Amino acid sequence: MAGPVPDLDARANACANTIADADSMVLASHIDADGLTSAAIATTALERAGLSFEVVFKEQLDATEIASIAKREYDTVLFTDFGSGQLDVIAEHEAAGDFTPVIADHHQPADADTEYHLNPLLEGIDGASELSGAGASYVLARALAEVVDADVPQANRDLAGLAVVGAVGDMQAVDGELVGANEAIVSEGVEAGVLHEGTDLTLYGKQTRPLPKLLEYASEIRIPGVSNDESGAVRFLDELGLDLHDEAGEWRTWVSLSDDEKRTVASALVQRAVERGVPASKIDRLVGTTYTLLAEPEGTELRDASEFSTLLNATARYERADVGLAVCLGDREDGLRRARTLLQNHRRNLSEGLQWVKNNGVTREEHLQWFDSGTEIRDTIVGIVAGMAVGVEGVDRDRPIVALARKNDEETKVSARGTGPLVGRGLDLSVVMREASQAVGGDGGGHNVAAGATVPAGRERDFVEHADALVGDQIG
Repeated sequence: MAGPVPDLDARANACANTIADADSMVLASHIDADGLTSAAIATTALERAGLSFEVVFKEQLDATEIASIAKREYDTVLFTDFGSGQLDVIAEHEAAGDFTPVIADHHQPADADTEYHLNPLLEGIDGASELSGAGASYVLARALAEVVDADVPQANRDLAGLAVVGAVGDMQAVDGELVGANEAIVSEGVEAGVLHEGTDLTLYGKQTRPLPKLLEYASEIRIPGVSNDESGAVRFLDELGLDLHDEAGEWRTWVSLSDDEKRTVASALVQRAVERGVPASKIDRLVGTTYTLLAEPEGTELRDASEFSTLLNATARYERADVGLAVCLGDREDGLRRARTLLQNHRRNLSEGLQWVKNNGVTREEHLQWFDSGTEIRDTIVGIVAGMAVGVEGVDRDRPIVALARKNDEETKVSARGTGPLVGRGLDLSVVMREASQAVGGDGGGHNVAAGATVPAGRERDFVEHADALVGDQIG
C-alpha cells in the first residue's frame, strides 16, 4: 500500500525494515515543537510494533553529542528532526561499527550518505515548506505499521494530527496553509477522523484567549486602533452590540461564538482594516485555513495546531522535553499542568526578549541585520524572538535577521530568519549559517528561510562579517 508521500516509500520501507530488525535502539530527537512531535510519532509507532528503545533529546546535534549517543552501545540509532545535517559525523561512527543510523529528517543533508536516510530533499520535495521532521517521522511510522504487520490502529494514520502540529510549529504553513506532502498528511488525518481542516479567522489564540486579548495581540495582521491597543480592542468589541460576555461576566473566546457572531466580528474587523488603510494583501490573510485536532476538548491549547505547537515549544526549550513528550503521548493531567506552567513562563520570556530588541535595536550590515543579546535572551528562544522582531519599528523586512545569545562560557548560539521573498531572490540561510560558522570554528545548518549555528565565544563579529558577505553573494 502506498504511503502518504509515494516518492518516499522506498526509503521509508528500508528504514522501517532496519528498525524492525534492531536488537537494541535509541531514539534521538530535537527539542522544538517539530522535534517533540517527531519523537512522539516515532515513540508511538515503535511501541505499537512491540519494539524496545530509549529516548534522548538534544538541543543541538554535533560531534560531541553524537559521540555521547554512540557510547550508549545500541546497535541502532533512530534520529528524528535532525541527523541529515550531521551525516558526515554520523557516517564516521557507522563506518567504525558504533551503530547503524536511521534518519528521518528534513534539513539540508551534509556531504555524506547512509543507506537508511529518509529526507524529502533527497526526492526533490522541499523540506522547508512541504514536509517537516514530524512529517518524515509520520511517513516512517506508516511504513513501520506495514512492515511489522501488527494490529496497529489505522496503520498509524491517527498520528497525522501530531505531524500537522509539527509542521505548523515549524512554520511550514505557506500563507497559512500546509502544502505539498504536508497536504497529503492532512488528508489522511481528515480521513482518519483526527483532524478537521477548515476556514476561519487566522489570529493566534482562538481557543484560549479572551476576545479583547485575541485582537490586541494579533501581530499577524496589525489593525490600527485595535492591535497592540487594549482599550481600543475593548471599544471595538463593545461597539458591535453583541453579547460577548459569559454568564460570569467574563469575555468569551472566539470558539465560543456562534457562526453568526463570528461573521459579525470578522466583517467588522475587515471594515476597520480597510478604513485604517491596511493593505488588501494583509486583509486577505485575516481569514484562512485552520487545523483542528478533533480528539482534544474545545477551548484548550491542544485543540488548535498552532496553539498546541506553542505549548510544546514552552517545554523542551526549558529543559523539560519529557513534559512535552508526555503531552504528545496523551498525558492530560500532570504533564499538561506542567506544560501550561512552562507556557506562562515562555510567554513572559518572549515578551521580555522582544522588548529588549525594541529597546536596543538591531545593527545593519550591508546585506543583513543582527543583534547580540548576550545573556539577556535565552539561547533556546532567541530564534523565536528574532522571528517576532521582523516588522517591528527599526527592523527591516527586506533583510535577513541574525540573532545571537550566549549559550555558555565557550559558545554563542546563532539563529537566522528570512522571508519567502528573500528566498525567492536566492537566500539560503542553511548555507550561510554552515559556511560562516565553520569559517570561525563552529558549525550550523537548517533551512533556506530559517537556520542556526553555534560559534566560539569571542568570534561573533567575525561570524557576522562572513555571514554578511555570503548573503551578499546570494541576493546581492
